[in-house]
Amino acid sequence: MSPRLRHLTTLENLPRETIERLLDRAEALRDACAHGTRKLDVLAGRTVLNLFFEPSTRTRTSFELAARRLGADVINFDLGFSSTSKGEELFDTLHTLEAMHLDAIVVRHKLSGTPDELVRHAMSGVSVINAGDGNRAHPTQGLLDVLTIRQHRPDFDNLTVLICGDIKHSRVARSDIHALHTLGIRQIRLCGPAALMPAAEEFPHCRLFDDFDAAIEGVDAVIMLRLQKERMVAIDLPDEAAYFARYGLDQRRLARAGKGCLVMHPGPINRGIEIAPDVADGAQSRILEQVGNGVFVRMAVLNEVLAR
Repeated sequence: MSPRLRHLTTLENLPRETIERLLDRAEALRDACAHGTRKLDVLAGRTVLNLFFEPSTRTRTSFELAARRLGADVINFDLGFSSTSKGEELFDTLHTLEAMHLDAIVVRHKLSGTPDELVRHAMSGVSVINAGDGNRAHPTQGLLDVLTIRQHRPDFDNLTVLICGDIKHSRVARSDIHALHTLGIRQIRLCGPAALMPAAEEFPHCRLFDDFDAAIEGVDAVIMLRLQKERMVAIDLPDEAAYFARYGLDQRRLARAGKGCLVMHPGPINRGIEIAPDVADGAQSRILEQVGNGVFVRMAVLNEVLAR
């Protein structure tokens, strides 16, 4: 049996047994709390701090709901009024917070590797959970994405999954790829403009495409990534209409996918740029299911690192 986690900063090199244990626990906790209508007390007396150096609504709210449903106390650190905005070093902030006897810190930061730095510098037994760092990792998003796929198509060794969009700068894409590969997905395809694609050697087990029509042919799930609009100015990309024409998911392209192809997106969605509104809201969309699964996955992670 794989050892219990003390921290979760990435899915890269995480054993398959650990990932499957977290997914199984997410579903068990979903049932135990009656899909969120019943509060559990497994983390009563524990304190979780949300430390977000980047703005977030979905992920921060999801972590807060997860902790509260498990009975933990939650503190949201307001960076606008904190000493970090006055120049206090990150690790000084960490040690100050540790002195308040926290049990877990959920951190989001624009610099890749920050959660691992916090783990290395922590002087107490506090657990660190990565809520997204730079373009490196977003492990709970990767877990909720594979959980959503597994709920509909558990036969991973027969599946082909496509990830489309700004893969080069996407922490979501990296965590999805690590989780999918570890769980034995038959084929992972990546598609996007050349300026937004990773180097082929970064993901040697993936197939890279420039043509979205060819990439989506026969796939079982497609994960569309949010396009950061500011990058369309900084990088040589087509305008919004031209981008949608080449890389947007509409009904015509969805018809090329496999029967019942799952449509997914980590949000927030740029409708009419990455995905057509009628596809985002259509019968094959699993986007809202992803949001719901996010709470239960984060409950599972908090339970893993904090339960006595």
